[in-house]
Amino acid sequence: MLRVLLLGFGALAVGTDAYVTAGLLPAIGRDLHEPASVTGQLVTVFMLCYALLAPLVGAMLGRWSVRQVLIGALALFCLANAGSAVAPSLPALVVARGLAGVAAGVFMPVAATAAAALVGAERRGRALAVVLGGLSSGTVIGVPGGLFLAGHAGWRAALWLVTGIGAVSLAGSLALLPEVRGAAMPGLRERAAQLADRRVAVAVLTTFLQTVASLGLYTYLVPVLDAAGQTAHQTALWLWGVGGAAGSFLVGPLLDRTGRPGAQVAVLLAALALCLAPLPLLGGAAVLPLLVLWGAAGWAFVVPQQHRLLGLRPSGGAAVLALNSSATYLGGSAGAALGGAVLSAGLAPRHLPLPAAAAACLACAVHLVGRRLVVGGSHPAPDGRPHPGAERNGDSHEVRS
Repeated sequence: MLRVLLLGFGALAVGTDAYVTAGLLPAIGRDLHEPASVTGQLVTVFMLCYALLAPLVGAMLGRWSVRQVLIGALALFCLANAGSAVAPSLPALVVARGLAGVAAGVFMPVAATAAAALVGAERRGRALAVVLGGLSSGTVIGVPGGLFLAGHAGWRAALWLVTGIGAVSLAGSLALLPEVRGAAMPGLRERAAQLADRRVAVAVLTTFLQTVASLGLYTYLVPVLDAAGQTAHQTALWLWGVGGAAGSFLVGPLLDRTGRPGAQVAVLLAALALCLAPLPLLGGAAVLPLLVLWGAAGWAFVVPQQHRLLGLRPSGGAAVLALNSSATYLGGSAGAALGGAVLSAGLAPRHLPLPAAAAACLACAVHLVGRRLVVGGSHPAPDGRPHPGAERNGDSHEVRS
C-alpha cells in the first residue's frame, strides 16, 4: 500500500490547494490591490479548468503511460503553485491557478484508477479511500496549516506549502511508482462514449447533484453559520473537514467487507439530506454535530460511487472516473452559482440548506433509478433469467465485473 499512500499524498496536495485558496482571497486582494469580486474568480478559474480543460488535456495524453501522466501532472502542479506563489500580478496569478486546476484535474481520476489497479479487487475500496482520504484531509490538515502559515508569513507562503507537499509526492512517485497495468489513459472519444451507457450517465448526474448539494452549500457555510449564531467559524470548518476525512477513510474497509457500493451510495445521499435539512432550525453549538455528519456523508459518498463506476465499466475505468471527477467540480461550481442566485432573489442565508437538501434528495432519486438500470442491464443466465442476487441489490455487476 506504500505506492497507494504516495498517490494519497499527492491528493492531499490537491485538496489543500483547492480549499486553501478561498481563505487566502482577502490577503491576495490587499496585496494585489484588487476587489473581492475579482479575486474570487481565482477559485472559479481553478474549478472550471479542473472540470473542463483537464479532460481535454488528459485525452491528449492517450499515448502516455499512467506513470508518465501521474508524474507529469504532479510536476505541472508543483510548477503552477510555485508560479502562483511568485505571481507579480492578478493576470499572472489567474494563469497559474488555471494551470494548477488542469494538473489537479488530470491527476485525481488517474490516481484513483491507478490505486485501484495497484491492489487486488478485494482491497479496491481501501485503495480508493486512501486517495479520497488524502483529498479530504486537505481540509483538515492542509487548509488550517496553510492559513496559519499565511497569517504569519503571507499568502504566498501558503502556496509554497502546497508546492512542497506536491514535491514530496512527485519525488516519491519518481522513485517508487511502477508502471500501472490495466489503467490505460482514455482518449476523448472513449471518454464521450462512456456517456452512451445510460448507467454511467445516471451515475455521473448523481455525482453532479450530490456536489451541488454538499460543496455548493459549503461555499456559503460562513454566512449560514452567522445566521445560526455560530461565530466559531474556524472550529466549524475544521469539524466539517474532520468528518470528511473520517468518512473518506472509514467507508473503504466497510465497502470491501459488504461489497454493496450501490446501497452505500443511497444511504449516504439520504444521510446528507437528513444532515442539511434541520440546519435552519438549529442555532449555536447545536449545528456542530450536523457539520461533522455532513462532512462525513458528503466525502464518503465518492468512494462507493467511484467503486461503482469502475464496476460498471471495468474496461474504461480511467474514462468514467475522469467524467465523475469533472462532474464533481462542475457540481460545486453550479451549486455556488445557484446559491448566489437564490440569495440575490431574497432567500435568507439561514435557509440555504433547504434547497441543498432538496438537491441531495433528487440525487438519491436519480441514483435509485440508476440502480434499476444496473439490474435491468445484468447479463442473463443461460435460462434467460437474471443472475441470482441481481434483483437483491443491484450491485453484483458493480463489484465483480
